[in-house]
Amino acid sequence: MPSAKEYLDFVLEQLSDLSDISYKSMMGEYIIYYQGKIIGGIYDNRLLIKPTKTAKLKMPDAPLEQPYENAKEMLLVENIDNREFLNDLLNSIIDELPAPKKRR
Repeated sequence: MPSAKEYLDFVLEQLSDLSDISYKSMMGEYIIYYQGKIIGGIYDNRLLIKPTKTAKLKMPDAPLEQPYENAKEMLLVENIDNREFLNDLLNSIIDELPAPKKRR
């Protein structure tokens, strides 16, 4: 089931204090970028982020969930109503994420 555009809009509003947030629509879901790096995405109206060491420390009880069948598990962000927490979370994990691959 594709994610609702309204859910994407809500998440983007929660992240609006951060500069350089963007997204790409892909098959009814949304990949979220921060500073050009993929931090996670919105899948079935769930915000999932990459399970970095820091993300696991900040959300020790967060369940690991698959964004789609046969995909690597990601952490479910359950506290999306807390804008300050989300901003801190993304700022904390950005350095642990790989740089985007250069296209030829």
